Amino acid sequence: QVQLVESGGGLVQAGGSLRLSCASSGRTFSTDAMGWFRQAPGKEHEFVAAISWTYGNTYYADSVKGRFILSRDNAKKTVYLQMNSLKPEDTAVYYCAAGVSWRTSTSTDYGYWGQGTQVTVSS
Repeated sequence: QVQLVESGGGLVQAGGSLRLSCASSGRTFSTDAMGWFRQAPGKEHEFVAAISWTYGNTYYADSVKGRFILSRDNAKKTVYLQMNSLKPEDTAVYYCAAGVSWRTSTSTDYGYWGQGTQVTVSS
């Protein structure tokens, strides 16, 4: 099992920034990818970004490319999602997830999920 704990959500004005963290523990050697997804009320899970633990390769959704930066600290087994130039449409519960490949944006390809953290962007 892999345990994931997100933190860093909150309320921010449009144009502001937030940094989310996701700490992993357990059998992390069974996964090479960490992804972030978000879910707004009444909507499906939406892929945000993913990163490879091994090589640091990243993959971003078009909606966040150029605004969000995903990084990792292998020693701390923690990934960070730096969110800049936030927009009201970024409001959602953000989940981190662990999977085998960083190349996928499909939620079912990620086997482990955190509990989520709320991000609210006011206009």
